[in-house]
Amino acid sequence: MRILAAIAATSALALSMPALAQDETQPATGDGEGAFKLGQIIVTAPRPEGLEISGETLTAEAIQAFNRNTLDDAVNIMPGVSSANSGGSRNERLIFLRGFDRFQVPLSIDGIRVYLPADNRLDYGRFLTPDIAELQVAKGYASVLDGPGAMGGAINLVTRKPTRKIEGEVRGTLNLDRGMDYAGHTLYASLGTRQERWYAQASYARNEQDHWDLPGSFTPTAIENGGARDFSNSKDWRVNVKLGFTPNATDEYAISYTRQEGSKNAPLHVTDPLGTQRFWSWPYWNIESIYFLSTTAIGNNGTIRTRIYRNTFDNLLRGFDNRTQTTQTLALGRVFNSWYDDEAYGGSVQFDITSDANRLSMAVHYRRDRHVEYQQTFGASGLTEPPQRNLEDTWSIAVEDEVRLTPALKLTLGASYDLRNLRVAEEFGAVPGLTGQRLFSYPIRDANAWNAQGQLVWAPDATTRVHASISSRARFPTIFERFSSRFGGATSNPDLKSERATNLELGVARDFGPIRIEGAVFYSHVDDIILAYPFVFSGQSVTQSRNVGAGDYHGVEIAMNGQLGPTLAFGANYTYTHRKLGNPSIIGYRLTDVPEHKGFAYLSWKPVSHVTILPSLDFASDRWTVTPATASGFSPIYRRTGSYAVASLRVDFELAEGIELGIGARNLFDDRYMLTDGFPEAGRSFFASARARF
Repeated sequence: MRILAAIAATSALALSMPALAQDETQPATGDGEGAFKLGQIIVTAPRPEGLEISGETLTAEAIQAFNRNTLDDAVNIMPGVSSANSGGSRNERLIFLRGFDRFQVPLSIDGIRVYLPADNRLDYGRFLTPDIAELQVAKGYASVLDGPGAMGGAINLVTRKPTRKIEGEVRGTLNLDRGMDYAGHTLYASLGTRQERWYAQASYARNEQDHWDLPGSFTPTAIENGGARDFSNSKDWRVNVKLGFTPNATDEYAISYTRQEGSKNAPLHVTDPLGTQRFWSWPYWNIESIYFLSTTAIGNNGTIRTRIYRNTFDNLLRGFDNRTQTTQTLALGRVFNSWYDDEAYGGSVQFDITSDANRLSMAVHYRRDRHVEYQQTFGASGLTEPPQRNLEDTWSIAVEDEVRLTPALKLTLGASYDLRNLRVAEEFGAVPGLTGQRLFSYPIRDANAWNAQGQLVWAPDATTRVHASISSRARFPTIFERFSSRFGGATSNPDLKSERATNLELGVARDFGPIRIEGAVFYSHVDDIILAYPFVFSGQSVTQSRNVGAGDYHGVEIAMNGQLGPTLAFGANYTYTHRKLGNPSIIGYRLTDVPEHKGFAYLSWKPVSHVTILPSLDFASDRWTVTPATASGFSPIYRRTGSYAVASLRVDFELAEGIELGIGARNLFDDRYMLTDGFPEAGRSFFASARARF
């Protein structure tokens, strides 16, 4: 009865919204019209429309149609991007761009970087997508004008901006498990207005997961009995409010506020003994950002663009005695309360000078990161540490020159210089030669790096585009990599150097009538790769972050989108990625989490004018995964696991102009698969949705 009541309430909400005329009420589709353009980063490929899935942009329409409510799930349908699960007690959803991980690929919201200064261990499952106008993904070649750190690319979430005098949307999705019982819900609402000289927009998104079910073929173990996955609950919400001023046709000034809050639990490894596992939960995982963005025309040929922001991040990690998560009494390294309190502020200024055949741009970025952490331990000797601070400044100065060599040929050259100033690096613990624990400071080390890139684009006609690019980018190691003791299992390395990747790409896109095909061949050489190097220190087996060896990544991406007739559209993409690490000096080491073969395909069929049937398929080959020593009490074990082909289905019914109902299923055949060893993914699930736009 609860399920039926929820479906009825969702449907009633949609049906109660007014259905207005098409030309006055329909919000922007995925062509970028409804995107907050001040918050976009530089991507060079044309934007797709509707359900089309390109290599650089994912539309809001595609995100909604395939029911991809979190960032990791959404970008996984794009070529060159794969999602993964960290496994272990952290329970983090990961994203890899052509093999590059979250440390090497910056994440931004409206061009403002989301960065956790301690370790940057972003959990992409905490970032919601219902309120996003588009997702931008720059792979390999990411413009130096957008800031430092984009060694392997960049990801940007672009929020919505109103395009009409009044517009709004309400959307709700009810999630059901294998047995058709309540499993969670997703809500989204937005309201905006666009006036002659100003606009305003407010949106709210919420994703609550009560649980998800394991596949029916799962064999119960002593740790997990099947059915509803233990500790799979999570809650996330985000609000975004913006106010913009457009005094004329060229200038725009906007202030935006974003607040997102989350909480989550961590499922256990299904076969490891309980005594080797950690019982962690996050009561809160919150991010807040307020930022000012502007663009101002200077004369006939100049433009100044600014971004000024302040971000905060608050986090509590709790470790418990046992799986009931009710007591914290034992003097164990895995039983604690750990608080993070982070703040960042900064901004950027970009100056563009444009002529008929040339655009010269100069940008300066500054960011200050303040990290504060402390921990409470338990048992007879339990204590609460004093707050430990880390303070760091990052600068980047960039120049980019875009030259139109011929009407069909464009050359872009860019370079930047990045500087990191470490001002404070504190820790609490034992100091060699002294008794007891105390607050102390690590050695202060600064760092700098040069970056350079170039891209050649040839577009002989409106249906053809060929590009070639090379980019050499560096990224600074995090505080965690330089100083973290990893609960006593590691030693610091203040002199850790930056990683560097040299990325090459050759790509082509062409329209063949109603069908568009695009592809790219890519190669990356990575130097000074940072790994946790195992060795014996003072008689104890520990690790230390070191620049160990070099690697080569290469692969191919292919994507097709098209119309097969007036009622049938399709899309498909495939990615091959191969990674090899030379001489890591770590016996048995494997690069993990990225499958060599991965793809996505869909059909969109309208058998009648108001019904759309949308089957889709995610597939990937197996991948190396690792059970880390820190989680299980023994040496890392590498296993190949994770091959899958997961089918989904959605059916939408348009009841009136702007009002839709939808039903669907994920993992339609209830396949059992894993992205990391010991952590099965969800089995079959169902959903019912309602959407109203005006």
